[in-house]
Amino acid sequence: MAQGADPAGSPSAYAAAGVDIAAGERAVDLMKRHVARTARPEQMADASGFAGLFRLDVSKYTAPVLATSTDGVGTKVMLAQELDAHGTIGQDLVAMVVDDLVVAGAEPLYMTDYIAVGKVVPERVAEIVGGIAEGCARAGCALIGGETAEHPGAMGPGEYDLAGAATGVVEADAVLGPDRVRPGDAVIAMASSGPHSNGYSLIRRVVDTAGLDLRAHVPAFGRTLGEELLEPTRIYAKDCLELAERVGVHAFAHITGGGLAANLERSLPPTADADVDRSTWAPQPVFGLIADEGGVERADMESAFNMGVGMAALVDGADADAALELLADRGVPAWRAGTVTEGSGRVRMHGSYREHA
Repeated sequence: MAQGADPAGSPSAYAAAGVDIAAGERAVDLMKRHVARTARPEQMADASGFAGLFRLDVSKYTAPVLATSTDGVGTKVMLAQELDAHGTIGQDLVAMVVDDLVVAGAEPLYMTDYIAVGKVVPERVAEIVGGIAEGCARAGCALIGGETAEHPGAMGPGEYDLAGAATGVVEADAVLGPDRVRPGDAVIAMASSGPHSNGYSLIRRVVDTAGLDLRAHVPAFGRTLGEELLEPTRIYAKDCLELAERVGVHAFAHITGGGLAANLERSLPPTADADVDRSTWAPQPVFGLIADEGGVERADMESAFNMGVGMAALVDGADADAALELLADRGVPAWRAGTVTEGSGRVRMHGSYREHA
């Protein structure tokens, strides 16, 4: 007997209400190969499948501290739905979660996801999970569980949203943060891959009001506008952990909603400021397009977007060159964007952005 049917062959009440149990089971089967890519040796099998199990090897640590973070992707998912392109939105989810963990110096260990859909389309769900698995592989964490929920009536057949949570670990004496930051530290900026997953409500408004075509080729991008806007969020987890291991990193700042200044301030003590020079970098052309087409002032751009900086590290000034060399070796574009000075916990932005070549 088919799932969702009664013995007489008529649709079950649940299927008639819009929930396709068989499609959900097929989606699970399709995503298994993606999830398998993220396996870590600490994972344990749970025969019931109701929970993900992870055995923490405490012998590796002196005083382990667990860190946790949760987040979503936001309205960027609406562009993915409009363009019917779902393969990278999961990477955005992972980046938003794991790169918050590494701000504390924590290694991401495992992640779980939650996908709510108006209608389960197994291939689409598997495509989304494939992106999550890719993100987890890049971050070095295991995808140990998740949930796909069908919400007919609450969401349209082509609509979905996703969220996730991750757990990491760091030695108690290695926790990074404002208390370690000192005047003389260097502000090392790491390039973003674009808007990442923030500011998309503003982006969508600009696209709509300016009548922009998401499928139109933009010479400055070398691809369509939609492809540029769906560029997945860069994942810095492994790079930051390596940096913290090898040079004198005092703090990180994940540049998300609120922009560079607001997020960098969260990593400063109340006795220090950060002077950041805009002229040390050129934001990607996509930010110029948003500002020009939407008539968005610089202050609003800087409060909504990362403006080309996805992560910042506050490192001992004597280690700045070593940090830049390490990041270059790892393929992460980075530069010295400023310096920490005595102050009151504020970020001072000065200068003008360079023009993008």
